[in-house]
Amino acid sequence: MIPKIAFFGTPDIAVYVLEELERAGITPSLMVTNPDSPQGRKMLMTETPVAQFARARGIEMLKLETLKDPAVYEALRASGAELFIVAAYGKIIPKAILDLPKYGTLNMHPSLLPKLRGASPIRSAILKNEYPTGVSVMVLTEGLDEGPVVAQEVASIEESEWPLAGRILDERLARDGGTLLARILPEWIHGNITPTEQDQRDATYSTKITKEMAEINLADDAEENLRKIRAFDGWPQAFFFHEKDGVRTRIKIIDAEIRDNALVLTRVIPEGKKEMAYEDWVRNV
Repeated sequence: MIPKIAFFGTPDIAVYVLEELERAGITPSLMVTNPDSPQGRKMLMTETPVAQFARARGIEMLKLETLKDPAVYEALRASGAELFIVAAYGKIIPKAILDLPKYGTLNMHPSLLPKLRGASPIRSAILKNEYPTGVSVMVLTEGLDEGPVVAQEVASIEESEWPLAGRILDERLARDGGTLLARILPEWIHGNITPTEQDQRDATYSTKITKEMAEINLADDAEENLRKIRAFDGWPQAFFFHEKDGVRTRIKIIDAEIRDNALVLTRVIPEGKKEMAYEDWVRNV
């Protein structure tokens, strides 16, 4: 019997985890997520994907600006949740809250810890060419992804697929993490799993991804450029500038591939236009 669970998460990645838990018959009784924020061109106030998931199922939720308010601790204690699960939440959780539930706080981290700790392990795996990659479930502690590992699994990704586009890898690893959580939770609750301490000497950290990183020099190494294009899929989206008759145009790169050791762009979005085949854009330049 799985106890009451409070789930901490915010973006689509967290929803993929929730969907896999739900598929296994595990539904949290409380969702903790970020407040609504302005989204889209019209900057309309929009709920987080996790909040939308909760609302569609009538699950109680807390939309929190901070976890440091004593009232938050009391609300979580009063929820009766005996296990906390964290996946892509985006905030540091105070130790008092981590220690609150009877069965502790578990975190789904999409890397093979201690590799790629930090906030962008999936996209960093692509940038750093960390193949194979996978998912870990760990006991969440105050240190950055330093907690003991409860379970770990290498992702089933063929080498011929690598590097995957970022959003595809986001979903693949998040769903793997959700199914791994669902599989190990009964054993964890019954005390049949002994967590394994991470070897701090092997720790590596994920790259902080910024908009400035997205500009691609097409003359650079083909494999490195392909990894950047795939890693920046969705955001910040790789691009290059094209200049003609004194006009400089930004060309977003949607996808590319390697042919005969050379980078070949396949799909682009020229500034002010819709997505098209790269060859069509070249033909009309």
